[in-house]
Amino acid sequence: MCVKGLHFLTVLAGLAASGMLQVSGMRIYTSGEIEAVNGTDVRLKCTFQSSSPININLVVISWTFRPLGPGREESVFHFQQRPYPPIEGIFRKRIVWAGDVMGRDASIIIREVKFTYNGTYICQVKNPPDVHGSVGQIKLRVVKTASFSELLLLALAIGGGIAVVVILLIIIVSCRRCKKRRQMQMEGNEEAPRKERKDPTVW
Repeated sequence: MCVKGLHFLTVLAGLAASGMLQVSGMRIYTSGEIEAVNGTDVRLKCTFQSSSPININLVVISWTFRPLGPGREESVFHFQQRPYPPIEGIFRKRIVWAGDVMGRDASIIIREVKFTYNGTYICQVKNPPDVHGSVGQIKLRVVKTASFSELLLLALAIGGGIAVVVILLIIIVSCRRCKKRRQMQMEGNEEAPRKERKDPTVW
């Protein structure tokens, strides 16, 4: 029994050494939950990692939508050598490809989101022979207005930008003043010897 077990381990080690035994598994990364204001565009970010080299001719990307309430799962987007936006359904003319297969990015953009878009978006990527692994999910919540936290972040971003501009202007003005002051001092130092030469004191 021990001999058979040892033989099995030896075979596995040989396969691993030869590269025939590989641990496959597609790993998908998404933002989890996002919020978007009704009528605005939203980016559904989905990135992936594969244990196999990326081949743009073999990679297959699928996005599906699962509504919050009753309703069937609907295809949102498909990529296979090129993007295939939906030609019918609630997402017709609303989906824009925003990914980069070679950059391991499978993101899409939904234009002018509506309240009917509330639900879960599922991102699935296959890169043969790496076709197994988890799927990415994003829960989208469409709201009437931006939440307080988003408004606060926006205000902080704008305020920070203005502060940076003001600081740069202060630095530029200060540098110019220092430069003028130095020039005036240098001119004053040059004029003093000239006056002494023009009006010498006789003893």
